[in-house]
Amino acid sequence: MKMNRFAALASALFAFTCASAFLSPQQASAADAVRIKISTSQGDIVAVLDAKRAPKTVANFLHYVNTKFYDGGTFFRSVPGFVIQGGNHDREQPSDPQLTLEPTSKTGILNKDGALSMARTPDPNSATSEFFICDGDQAELDASPTSPGYAAFGHVLSGMDIVRKIAHLPAENQQLLTPVKILKVTELR
Repeated sequence: MKMNRFAALASALFAFTCASAFLSPQQASAADAVRIKISTSQGDIVAVLDAKRAPKTVANFLHYVNTKFYDGGTFFRSVPGFVIQGGNHDREQPSDPQLTLEPTSKTGILNKDGALSMARTPDPNSATSEFFICDGDQAELDASPTSPGYAAFGHVLSGMDIVRKIAHLPAENQQLLTPVKILKVTELR
């Protein structure tokens, strides 16, 4: 009987080892994943952040989450089929530390449908607190030989219907006429 338990355990371990060799990068890094919930006036968005492949970007974002920086902020920019962008303009300061870009060419986290990425100015190392969620695949936002791209650091697990709802709200010049309130952003344990 002990031999059967050992054989079953060995077989299960072998199957797990073989299966993990074929996991996607997102699945393989599950041990280094951090889940967050973005509660908005339109509904909740749950996302996973990849701390293994984008450690600086995730640490930066979690700093803002854990200091409740985003609570009371907004999703203020909307481009259907492209992105929704959020942050907290009332709390932004010119002295906020800028984040060194972790390009998609190094992290392997691409700006696909549902990706979370850091917003920035034309300076690739200028991201601070504002972030966006991709509404559709946005390969042009990934690093290339001619562009440093935008730092993707996670992806939506649930709530893409909320992302798309926000993306299609009335806007003018990419600015939502009525910004969507970010009630709070929390780290899920």
